[in-house]
Amino acid sequence: MDSVLEVNGTTMDFGGLRALHAVDLQVRQGEIVALIGPNGAGKTTFFNCVTGIYDPTEGDIFISPPGGKRRRINGIKINRAAELGMARTFQNVRLFPNMTVLENVMIGRHCRAKAGVLGAIFRGWDTRREEQEIVDHSYEILVKIGLADQVDELAKNLPYGAQRRLEIARAMATEPFLLLLDEPAAGMNPRETEALEELIVQIRDEEKISILMIEHDMKIVMSISDRIFVLDYGEKIAEGTPAEIRENPVVIKAYLGEDVNA
Repeated sequence: MDSVLEVNGTTMDFGGLRALHAVDLQVRQGEIVALIGPNGAGKTTFFNCVTGIYDPTEGDIFISPPGGKRRRINGIKINRAAELGMARTFQNVRLFPNMTVLENVMIGRHCRAKAGVLGAIFRGWDTRREEQEIVDHSYEILVKIGLADQVDELAKNLPYGAQRRLEIARAMATEPFLLLLDEPAAGMNPRETEALEELIVQIRDEEKISILMIEHDMKIVMSISDRIFVLDYGEKIAEGTPAEIRENPVVIKAYLGEDVNA
């Protein structure tokens, strides 16, 4: 199976602090991959390196979109990362609270729009047609995500779990081949977490989007991940299937402990 993301020897220094040290990671096409580790292990720093927020001190990051060319993306601009097919969510909900559910998704969709400044000003036939396509496509995503009945609701009025789903919908609007989820289950109750598990698998299976997620909820990690990478103090200490990680003594000592069997 081909890799869509290949990270080789990535190191990230902040002055005298080394947040990541020679981390290797691969995501294959059609996989759900989890990145786990204690707080401060470097997981979000890793995401920031992949998506262009940070330019790694050392190492190489490559993407290989299905049907596209392999490309080195170190230090890529954030908007360019989205254009190339990488989308992410964040630990903290980052919606536009005073915009509707539909408008939030439409914003994500605009990175695929072709109309420039003149098109927006003069609003010719092509521009109006494209705007309608953006509305239609955004609504279709909300149907798939399960938020179609709240399309005109302000984002700030949604329950927390629905806000999380809306963030994922907005990310999907960019047409990614790789979706990076930063603690998608954070703050969710068990019912919401179960629905999230189903949604992530649905996105992988139906939309053919590969997924890399940071997650502390070991139940969701062990239930839906194809492979798991483990960081501790900025270094990769293990990788493998959920069964292999569950039984790995180094991982148990560093992070998992008895909670794996809970």
